[in-house]
Amino acid sequence: MIDSDRTLTVYGAPWCPHCKRVKRFLAAHRVSYENIDIDERPEAIETLQQLQDGGRIIPTVVYADGTHEVNPSDGALARRLGLHFEADRAAYDLVIVGGGPTGLAAAIYAAREGIDAVVVDGSALGGQAGISDRIDNYPGFPDGAELAERFVAQARRYGVELLSAVAVTAVTPDGDDLVTTLASGQELTSHAVIVATGSTYRRLDVPGEDSLIGAGVHFCATCDGPFYKGADELVVIGGGNSALEEGLHLSEYAKQVRVLARSGLSASAVLQERVRSDPQLIVHTGVDIVELEGKRGRFAAVVARDRETGEEHRFPAAAAFVFIGLDPNSDFLGDAVERDEAGFLVTSATMETSMPGVYAAGDVRAGSTKQLGSAVGDGIAALLMVRRHLEAHRHKAPALVDA
Repeated sequence: MIDSDRTLTVYGAPWCPHCKRVKRFLAAHRVSYENIDIDERPEAIETLQQLQDGGRIIPTVVYADGTHEVNPSDGALARRLGLHFEADRAAYDLVIVGGGPTGLAAAIYAAREGIDAVVVDGSALGGQAGISDRIDNYPGFPDGAELAERFVAQARRYGVELLSAVAVTAVTPDGDDLVTTLASGQELTSHAVIVATGSTYRRLDVPGEDSLIGAGVHFCATCDGPFYKGADELVVIGGGNSALEEGLHLSEYAKQVRVLARSGLSASAVLQERVRSDPQLIVHTGVDIVELEGKRGRFAAVVARDRETGEEHRFPAAAAFVFIGLDPNSDFLGDAVERDEAGFLVTSATMETSMPGVYAAGDVRAGSTKQLGSAVGDGIAALLMVRRHLEAHRHKAPALVDA
């Protein structure tokens, strides 16, 4: 156990997914800490605002020396706590980059196939599913955290080596093999690599955004919506499925939700009908976001320009939630692999990228549906393609029956 005197303080709330992630990480590594629930102790919100110059993002972790970090990644926590993580060996049949459901599904099947694999994740095992309070699109698992925990438990039961809080910085060819370089400096040699790193929310890149993130500008309605219970108005920026789903969720907290979309709505017809028939939601299409306006360090309004007339409009609100798409988490591959226009990894019919031996699965792959169920299927399919690759290169005996 690291420091039993509780020199670490975590400000959070039971409904906050990332708070649960931070607490799971600390518990897994036997780090003692003081938990401050801002729902039970609302006066703690003032402390958060002092620490964050007006912001109140949770989780906030305050360290023994008085410094703090807002929503720190597992890697950041590991560095601050002096924890070190290394793979057990330097050589494997397969390196799986990404420890979400896609990568874990691949790892479980790798173990069943007798393929020696290691999973490396720069954050927490379980991926986005592990920090989601509610998942409606995966049969049998309405609780995202439970789903992720079961994936991890099953992988461990099969003896899969799991390495979290260690980022991958590069994957490079080495003859017929591949070398995966970790942020720690360790290098892992393997016959194949599966990239299952998912994607992250895209930003607007307009004035005011960076300084207001967490101070009224958010990217997760589940995480931050409860802060605005009773608000007169909230703004949702985006017109896809995620934007409209989050808009409907936010209508549980605010009297009115205003949706601003750059072009027409691109969400499913069912979602569009639900939103347009809900009197709490107002939809504006054909607008560009010009600025996120702040006042005394807090979000105050969205400034938008009508794309047809050029007229600018100001929409005051308690907060703005941005849902304008995703960017693939694949910077560590650089220009070494082919990508589509949005930066997602292009794969062949066998799920292999343009770098021989490197496969892509899940949300990071071009053409993927960005749905949890299909991402899990992607991971399994990629593993079966890897098995064929290993057989073809005589790294594994051919299977008598194709599983």
